[in-house]
Formats: sequence, structure tokens, C-alpha cells
Amino acid sequence: MFMTDGLYQPSLTRQPIMSATAMPIEEFVKQLDELAHRATTAFEVATDADSLDEARVQFLGAKRGEFKSLQKNMGAVPGESKKEAGMKLNAVKKTIQLAFEDAQVRLLGGAGEAAKDPEFDPTLPGHSFRVGKLHPITQTINELKDIMGRLGFTPAEGPEVEDDHHNFEALNIPRSHPARDPLDNFYLSVAQSQNNDSTLADNPLLMRSQTSTVQIRVMENTEPPIRIVSLGRVYRPDETDATHYPMFHQIEGLMVDQNVTLADLKTVLHLFATNYLGNDVPVRIRPSFFPFTEPSVEADYFWNGKWVEFGGAGIVDPNVLRSVGYDPEKYSGFAFGLGIERLCMIRHQITDIRYLFTNDVRFLRQF
Repeated sequence: MFMTDGLYQPSLTRQPIMSATAMPIEEFVKQLDELAHRATTAFEVATDADSLDEARVQFLGAKRGEFKSLQKNMGAVPGESKKEAGMKLNAVKKTIQLAFEDAQVRLLGGAGEAAKDPEFDPTLPGHSFRVGKLHPITQTINELKDIMGRLGFTPAEGPEVEDDHHNFEALNIPRSHPARDPLDNFYLSVAQSQNNDSTLADNPLLMRSQTSTVQIRVMENTEPPIRIVSLGRVYRPDETDATHYPMFHQIEGLMVDQNVTLADLKTVLHLFATNYLGNDVPVRIRPSFFPFTEPSVEADYFWNGKWVEFGGAGIVDPNVLRSVGYDPEKYSGFAFGLGIERLCMIRHQITDIRYLFTNDVRFLRQF
């Protein structure tokens, strides 16, 4: 080896190896250490594929490589030291091999011997990897967010464990309303019994039964104008069948500004249905009743030759606006709520909601 301007350069002149005469283990180990140092240094300073291959032949060559030559000296090591010598030999070989592989990655991008293999054809397609897919419900949620985003609605999120105020009271649902029946909700009695907060007696906790709770939370902390869409899980103790499940997903839209009317609501629903279903889908609205909207409507869309129920909607009730500190004389708004599972099933012609939650990969990989 020699030095040039302070840079260490490996010598490509092969170092003499001792003949296979009697050799103390200390001398054999010393030669191995020196070989390991020179070989690893040579690989580290190699600057291209040619210099790397030249160093490989010098140190790891199968016929005349320095390691191969030094290995022959094992026969000169005394018998009681051969085990120690063998272990040292294997360790040095591994060190040199790893240094060579690291240099391959650095200079050749890991191609190494594969690039020289006559059977390796880089023009052939690579091996494909099996990758997972998003659940059809997640795919639907992402698409709905994208559609509503193009209409100017910002996604908003809220807790799935809610209190009675946000789930019912602020939405103008009186205590006598059947929607608040304990048999129609998942009230968290265990959480309440372990919490010393006395206010829970008047404001119990439950799994939210609608994503309208997100709208209340956003309005409590945001001044109009507001244009949001909330998507997420809701919970109701329904009997499981082809169209009902105790946990499902909702999308709810809310717009609050000055002079918002039913015409704005119907326009948004029409654009929403047309974008999701891919055609100019007619939408109609029918009178209905919901405690949190006045007037309230049911929205239907015409799909595959028949009218299909879309979801509930309406103009936000003045009492809801007052509960969040808005002036109903100045502001108005519309809200709508749709079942995401229903939208997903209509799009993909799924006949049973339970298919979406059985985690059967044979079913899920189709989407």
C-alpha cells in the first residue's frame, strides 16, 4: 500500500504468504488480521466497478486470491490450535465478504453478480408483490370526501363517544323523543359509574347515533359562513339483517350562511348524486320531519329505472342555531345525512350489508 496526498490507496501487488511450515497460532491470526484490514480498505476505496472487481479477484479469487492462499496455511498450525484458527478464518472471510457486498451496493446499486449473470435479463418484468387494498367502505369515504371537496365542503371529525347534549339536546331532540330511548342507543353505563363527575347524571355518555354531533361541535367553535362534511361511524342497536347493522357509517353535510334555501340544498344533492353515480341523476325531495331541521325533507334519486331513498335533509332548525350561539334572523343553513353503506352497495350492486363486515378476503379483493 502507499499514500498519495494523504489518501490511503490499496496496493494491488499481492503480499507474500508464508509457506506451509510450522506456524504458531499467533502468527496465523496476525496474517488474517492484516489481510482483513487490507481487503476491507480496498473495497471501501474502490471508485468504480472495474476497481471493485480487481480487488475482489485479488482477495476473494477462487484460484489465486489472497484469502485462498492464506487458508492453505491452516495445515501449518499446531493441532491444538486448529479450532481457534478455523474460527478466526471463518470470521475474517465473513468480514471481507460483507465489505465486498457493501461496496457492491454503493457502486452498483446492489446489482453485483446478478448484473453479470448471463441468465439475468433486466428487460424482463420484475416479480410482482401482493399488496392489499383499501376496504370498499374506505374507498367510498375517500371518494365522497373528494366530491364534496370539489363542492367547497371541508371534512370535519368528532368523537365517537358523545354526551347527551351534543347527540340530542343541541339538535333540538326533546327528552320525550323516542330517539333517546335507552333501548335505541348504546349508553355507556360503565363509563358513567366509574366517573365521579356528577354532571353525567344529566348528560350521560353514549356511542354517537349520528354524525350530526360533529356539526354542533364545529358550529360551537366557528363563526359563519360554514361549509363542512362529516364522515364516520355511528352506532345503533339494530337487529342485523341484509340492510341493517349495529355499526355503520354516515356522511352529513352542513352549510350555514345568509339566505341559504332549499334550492341550494337540492342543487348540492343533485351535484353529489351525479358525481358519485356517474350520470345526470334526477333528485326529488319529499316532506318529512326531523327535530333538527325545519322544513325537513326526504331526498330520493332516480337510479336504474326506480326512485331510491337517498337520506334525510332540510333547513337547519332555528333552535339548533340558537343552541350554538347563531342568530337565526341573520343566518340560515341546510343539512343532509346519507348512509355510506347504502351508497357503496348501490354503486357495487352489493345485496347484503353484512358482506362488508365479515372480512372475507375473497369478497373484499374484488374492489
